[in-house]
Amino acid sequence: MRERKRLSVKKKMEFSKKILIVVSIATVLIVIASFVLMWRMMDLSPLSYIITGIFAELASATGFYYWKAKNENMIKLTKDDEEGGAVG
Repeated sequence: MRERKRLSVKKKMEFSKKILIVVSIATVLIVIASFVLMWRMMDLSPLSYIITGIFAELASATGFYYWKAKNENMIKLTKDDEEGGAVG
């Protein structure tokens, strides 16, 4: 008998997930760079604007991602309810 090879179908990563990953990486890099520069220059003033700004960006990206995921799951649950697949 012939062996059937499974075709591995790679799911394309969602664009919103890519945004979240890029913003998270940028946040970590900016925080590390800020700490290094603050240590070298002995100046803590960047804490007041750079760090808070990048974490505000991360919070916005995270909030958008969870909001989008919630709405997509609500659509899936509505379809399941219409098809009679929900138990309860």
